[in-house]
Amino acid sequence: MAGIAAGKTLTVEWAVAQLAHPHETDSGDQYTALPLPGGLLLAVIDGLGHGARAAAAARLAAAALSDRPSADLNALVARCHAALAGTRGVVMTLAALDAERGALAWLGIGNVTGVLVHPGHHPQDPKREHLHLRGGVVGYNLPQPRAFSANLVPGDVLVLATDGIHSGFTDDISAWQPAQTIADHILAQHGRGSDDALVLVAVCRAPQPAPR
Repeated sequence: MAGIAAGKTLTVEWAVAQLAHPHETDSGDQYTALPLPGGLLLAVIDGLGHGARAAAAARLAAAALSDRPSADLNALVARCHAALAGTRGVVMTLAALDAERGALAWLGIGNVTGVLVHPGHHPQDPKREHLHLRGGVVGYNLPQPRAFSANLVPGDVLVLATDGIHSGFTDDISAWQPAQTIADHILAQHGRGSDDALVLVAVCRAPQPAPR
């Protein structure tokens, strides 16, 4: 799955690659990509465990986000927490990308990795920003959420990945490829193969000039 969000400062191209647990037909790793004014809300959600109950919890969280998408990530997590009461819960990372201003707000509860790669600074040794994750489970034990912010420029790559992806993927990202190619490569090369796995990639590009 892939898509594009365009603004005055950036065009954001995003894509997803995913696999279910080898002994399950339904994945507990889910995502959502929702339009915001001037940008895009991305979320990667991992239902605890795997199988049908994990998938049901993750889909319930995705539905809560889709009800009223917002760049207020703290409020979104609180909404998901209320909606997931009585379920096995989820861990999740949210990212609100502002393509008009070139800005990112992101927030993580649990262990869905978030990394922002800035290859333009040093192409051979790009700068990486890792999202600070808060421990907890949305729907069961929610800590005080805290959103962090970062600037975005053309060439930046945002990756959100569940624990079905080995952590070493952060050293294996090329900004000069399509988002789907990057996502497929990470899944193929760094997927554990023994769990649900999902990776979402968003590549920031310069906006295309309007046709004359």
